[in-house]
Amino acid sequence: MPGGDAYDPGCQAPGAQPAVPVGAGAANPGAGASPAGLPGLVASAGPAELSVRGRLSEPDAAAVLALVRAATEEDGVGPLSEHVMLHLRYGGDPRARNILLGSRGELAGYAHLDPTDPVEGPSGELVIHPVHRGKGLGLRLARALVAAAGQQPLRLWAHGDLPAATRLASAAGFERVRALWQMRRSLQARLDRPKVPDGITIRTFAVGRDEDPWLAVNHAAFARHPEQGAWTRADLDLREREPWFDPDGFFLAERDRKVVGFHWTKVHGRSTGQPPREDARPASRDAGPGSSAVPPTDGPAKEPLAVSDAGQAVSGAGQAGHGHEPIGEVYVVGVDPAERGSGLGRALTVIGLRYLRSLGLFQVMLYVDETNTAAIRLYESLGFTHWDTDVMFANRAGQAAHGTADRDTAG
Repeated sequence: MPGGDAYDPGCQAPGAQPAVPVGAGAANPGAGASPAGLPGLVASAGPAELSVRGRLSEPDAAAVLALVRAATEEDGVGPLSEHVMLHLRYGGDPRARNILLGSRGELAGYAHLDPTDPVEGPSGELVIHPVHRGKGLGLRLARALVAAAGQQPLRLWAHGDLPAATRLASAAGFERVRALWQMRRSLQARLDRPKVPDGITIRTFAVGRDEDPWLAVNHAAFARHPEQGAWTRADLDLREREPWFDPDGFFLAERDRKVVGFHWTKVHGRSTGQPPREDARPASRDAGPGSSAVPPTDGPAKEPLAVSDAGQAVSGAGQAGHGHEPIGEVYVVGVDPAERGSGLGRALTVIGLRYLRSLGLFQVMLYVDETNTAAIRLYESLGFTHWDTDVMFANRAGQAAHGTADRDTAG
């Protein structure tokens, strides 16, 4: 949620890209149609117009992705989480709501409402195009999210802990309730050999075979963290279609042929030379029973977490856009509760780090909840330091700025 446009001067930064015209969603009936009673986006020369929709048409999704790229270039951090970006690229969940804010025929802002968490309630994210900031549009989008959430409390994510986003959240009646640290370390510094517990074998993920066993251990490891533990086969399938998906960097730990832990790594910013794929990558190599697919300690390089109370990592809030050299990520680390205290989580983490270094990467990142001091100590012991912060804000049910939701935000 970068860009507290209710407060910033609204000056266009040098080199900022112009806003993108909104796609003709009406030309694709059903894909970008508005829910009953909510008008579509109106391209006019007057005030900004709002449209609340289910799934977006391909032209409108492309316009949102262009807006995201412009905001990322301006702010130095992607405004939307990986979860939302996957929705934009692959059609999304029909239960979610996409809010488009148009001004003079251009897409000025975008917000996403995810209503699918039955425990914590709906969550939202929003972004204003850099050339449209300073006009109060961010506050209007925040109020539209509150109205779309109805009588449920709403959580808002802001990536990068930008001061303007904090001011915007406060103006909309939200309070800071949670933060995720991004931590980083050099992959050129010393990495010890992993100490794998007795009876454990390590191999890599096999597409088409390991999905259900992985979902089972992921659910067990994150039973207290529904954002990660509630992942379904569809959530996993979406990520297998992503160009960054690499089964050779997805390590599974087995005891008696049962998957009891894993470390899923990711690389940001590595060129694949192709768009997101409709098919999954081929199955990975299998180290076989009784052996470990552990990357070598040294040698020539190849081509270039939020964490649970038990120390397992929750999937990172991957960002859109890469204005940097490729960087590795400890994407998710999980251990079956029966294996806690065995050192398996640390061993899996080190195995993944050594793999990322074998790719020729210089740095690695992860996300961890700022209140999880045990996990932070673990990662600090592995050489990680605090780099940046993502913040969650929350309001009370049905509350917006000035205590009420703006009903005119429907259109």
